[in-house]
Amino acid sequence: MKLLLSNDDGVHAPGLSALADELKNIAEIRVIAPDRDHSGASNSLTLTRPLILQKTSQGFFAVDGTPTDCVHMGLSEMFGYDAERVVSGINSHANLGDDVLYSGTVAAAMEGRFLAQPAIAVSLVNRGQENYATAAKVVANLLLRQLKSPIAPRTVLNVNVPDVPLDDIRGIQLTRLGHRLKGGEPHEIVDPRGRKRYWIAAAGEGDDAGPGTDFYAVEHNYVSITPIHVDMTRYDAFNQLQDWLGDTE
Repeated sequence: MKLLLSNDDGVHAPGLSALADELKNIAEIRVIAPDRDHSGASNSLTLTRPLILQKTSQGFFAVDGTPTDCVHMGLSEMFGYDAERVVSGINSHANLGDDVLYSGTVAAAMEGRFLAQPAIAVSLVNRGQENYATAAKVVANLLLRQLKSPIAPRTVLNVNVPDVPLDDIRGIQLTRLGHRLKGGEPHEIVDPRGRKRYWIAAAGEGDDAGPGTDFYAVEHNYVSITPIHVDMTRYDAFNQLQDWLGDTE
């Protein structure tokens, strides 16, 4: 098994180290990640300047760009590594519901959607205990399971792990994405020169968060796995929109 590991918290993040330490026991790994925190970068690419690639003392590769930049480079011929699957994480906080729209962790996994094996984005639903080892063990166990039939192409598995010791995990649930309430208003601050600045506020709490959702699973100490993909077409709106458009031919 040949894996390409990445994240959005940066090449020195504890979650990435924990993931690499665990997965190197079961697979050949290569790690390429941003040189700093790029949380919330989503699927952005750096197109306005060249990128710098450097090797760290851990043997990881650091890029002064986004998570998508990293995986794009890591899967290219110039990198010389024929990965079978991308694993992104371990993110330091949840990627539940609407979070996947903004997540650099999920974006890094999405960049591996062309590979034969489904990419994995893994996040720790952090409650201050930082049980990264739990999340790493969960991913290793998932990778060791043999699929009886192939998953649909271009599928990404969005995995959220409760922040508890491994023995407290109650199991794994296949879930759908829930939804959050609207986030808070930006926080206005004043810098030392008297200029107004604004912090983006925290994400909203779970709204659609009942049984069957990723929110509900992790709240009850289950690992949540949600299959997601890049096709954002809203097929069930076709009929209504066709009625609205009428005969446009």
